[in-house]
Amino acid sequence: MKTVLFLCTGNYYRSRFAEELFNHLATSQGLAWRADSAGLDPTPANPGPISRYTLEAFARLKLARPVSERFPRRVTNEDFAAADLVIAVKEVEHRPMMLKSFPEQLPQVEFWQVHDIDCAAPCDTIADLEVRVTELVERLQSQATLAA
Repeated sequence: MKTVLFLCTGNYYRSRFAEELFNHLATSQGLAWRADSAGLDPTPANPGPISRYTLEAFARLKLARPVSERFPRRVTNEDFAAADLVIAVKEVEHRPMMLKSFPEQLPQVEFWQVHDIDCAAPCDTIADLEVRVTELVERLQSQATLAA
């Protein structure tokens, strides 16, 4: 089983949605990958374990809520070591954080351009993540097929 690690700033909204959607799609398509997520700078100020926008998207897509709605967590070097693929959801936001805290891990990070709530409406961010995560699953499925 391979692992993709989704990174965002707070591990409250974008990375959590990407993690759960990826796991749902990978399981339904028999892809031997699992997702995890973490934050580069999670804040204890979040009003709960997971964003209401993420939970609303789960409901709309008929995805099960996470069994354990854990609170956001900070990424560690061990997370990078365990991951086969690392995706930071917004390059302009996360590249500087990576350079500051994990410069040695930067070469293994794939950057997307998915805006946070300060730059985009939640419905647009979720829709963007749906497309990107679906494309990622298709890409990994294609790679697995070619390797077989």
